[in-house]
Amino acid sequence: MNRWVIVILALTSMALAQDRTDKQSIRYSVVGDSYSCGEGATPEESWPVLLTRLLNSEGVKVELVSNPSVTGWTTKDAIDRELPLFLKSKPNFATLLIGVNDWVQGVDESAFRKNLVYLLDQMLSVLPDKKRLLLVTIPDFGVTPTGPKYARGRDTSQGISRFNEIVSEEAKKRGLTVVDIFLLSKKMGADRSLVAKDGLHPSAKEYAEWEKIIFPAALELLTNRQSKI
Repeated sequence: MNRWVIVILALTSMALAQDRTDKQSIRYSVVGDSYSCGEGATPEESWPVLLTRLLNSEGVKVELVSNPSVTGWTTKDAIDRELPLFLKSKPNFATLLIGVNDWVQGVDESAFRKNLVYLLDQMLSVLPDKKRLLLVTIPDFGVTPTGPKYARGRDTSQGISRFNEIVSEEAKKRGLTVVDIFLLSKKMGADRSLVAKDGLHPSAKEYAEWEKIIFPAALELLTNRQSKI
């Protein structure tokens, strides 16, 4: 065989291998609020960044391509300001943690559900695998030192629990996985090291704790294998 033919075949094989690798890579996009952008810590200490890093260490090629989460944003803000960026990022894996600011601002359950449904369905519309949208429940900020001042006389734990029920109900309708960090977040009430200096948001240590229980669900979702960590 002519050596140039051999070279061409080798290069073609390399190109096909690279193409297969590129197709296998995970484009990860985030929709959320302060809890997803890492408010109270640094962006590098946010749980989506930690999740991306650990998945890669486990041999799952993941790139965090979009995380426009902003402190204070509601589901309506996510629809108006995050969703367009999410759709443009062409992800094949996504996470959603949203709703705390809806509750703080007095958005009622029906409006929250309506916005959540729209977000879910729009996010799913661009995901090739409709199971690769991972939902995370809203933490209980009411246990933090400054959390009660945002309750305005309401029961924070009860209110957030109800919103989390809505998240779980809508996820179940679509066969989506939900990671529940609500109970874990309550530890912020007894351990000040889990709370940021602002007395409200999680510290880097708390975000790392969330990531520990989000990671196994993400790994199984992306690879069909369970974590040994």
